[in-house]
Order: sequence, then C-alpha cells, then structure tokens
Amino acid sequence: MLTERSKALQCLSSLQFILWELHLYLDTHQDDCEAMARHKKYTEEYTAMRADFEEKYGPLSAATGSGCAWLANPWPWDTEECVK
Repeated sequence: MLTERSKALQCLSSLQFILWELHLYLDTHQDDCEAMARHKKYTEEYTAMRADFEEKYGPLSAATGSGCAWLANPWPWDTEECVK
C-alpha cells in the first residue's frame, strides 16, 4: 500500500517525465503552439505540486532547502515502504 508521500512522489515523477518528453518534442517542433501551451501548463502544475510536497514533507533536494532540513528528512531506506 502506497503512502500519501509515495503517491505524491510518483505524481511528481510522472510530471517530470511529461515535461522532459515535451521538451524533447519542442526541440524539433518549435512552432507547435499547442505543445508549448501544454509544457507551460505542466510546468505550472509541477511547480505547484513540488512546492506543496516540500511544504508537507521537506525539500526534495539540497538545493531547495537548508542543509539541516535536507539531512533531517527520512532517507529512502527509512520509510515504511522500504522497511520490511
């Protein structure tokens, strides 16, 4: 069973994948306004979801939080999903 934190991480990962694929597509289709609009929409969604995640669970990387906050978060092997 996935925790809310794990579900949020999966959603963030999915959005990152979408953004990367759109980025690659836009490299060769610069005039596709619909794809550009989708990229903008997903970027806004990802930014908002990441901010919400970091507010609830702490920073996702050392670049978005202080060193103390980054080190205080549980490491992947400290979460319930990994401890069995």
